Amino acid sequence: MAARIIPSPVVNPESAPFYAAAREGRFLIRRCIETGRAHWYPRALCPFSLKVTEWVDASGQGEIYSYSVMRRTDPPYAIAYVRLEEGPVMLTNIVESDFDALAVGQKVELVFVPTADEGAPVPCFRVARS
Repeated sequence: MAARIIPSPVVNPESAPFYAAAREGRFLIRRCIETGRAHWYPRALCPFSLKVTEWVDASGQGEIYSYSVMRRTDPPYAIAYVRLEEGPVMLTNIVESDFDALAVGQKVELVFVPTADEGAPVPCFRVARS
């Protein structure tokens, strides 16, 4: 079975710090400076308060909120909503895991996956190993 190739992300001035950190193996999210509330997808203004946000390092830990396994493709793949330890829920892929053993509430950990054409790596998750 061939490995699934993830397209390179489009990097723009707003997302550049995220992808620069990803190349270093760091996972960043945005947090509202005023309220301290973290959110995903990263954006300059908080979606809850419309106040300015800042980049912060995230733990890379979370749990599966919901998932679906695409079995009618070659190779099969899994998409999931993962609730990050910091609170936000993000849409991502589950990799390096037994898709038949996935479950809502299961602990997962971040893994950066290389992309096509040596683009910036993207954050995916695998079932936690500890």
